[in-house]
Amino acid sequence: MGNCYKAQEASFQSGKYVLAGDRAGWLSLFADDAVVQDPVGESPLDPSGKGHCGKEAIGAFYDMIIAPGVMEKFEISSSHPAGDECANVVEIRNVLGDQVIEMRMVVVYKANDAGELVSLKAYWDFNKTAEG
Repeated sequence: MGNCYKAQEASFQSGKYVLAGDRAGWLSLFADDAVVQDPVGESPLDPSGKGHCGKEAIGAFYDMIIAPGVMEKFEISSSHPAGDECANVVEIRNVLGDQVIEMRMVVVYKANDAGELVSLKAYWDFNKTAEG
């Protein structure tokens, strides 16, 4: 199996774990030195813009951003594996208390030879969450 398919399989599992609220399962997908950028660049979720580096930081990201919400939708509308990466077009609906965040994003996953994610980059505009 080429790495692109390893990245694609991990991307599918990532969505399933997020929908199920399975923190341990989601974290198990990542290599110890992985980086999560969600969204890519500077934002209130990542003021440095360098991403959440390593499993401890990725776990803290999960606890801060994913765990407090109710992910009602994480639907991959198209998936494009290439090389050791996979780009997915994803539609989400996340309910955070009285705030509902619905958006379409592109998420790029990169896997190593063992099939572990070494990078997750989500491309979406944080400023659009304040418009809802």
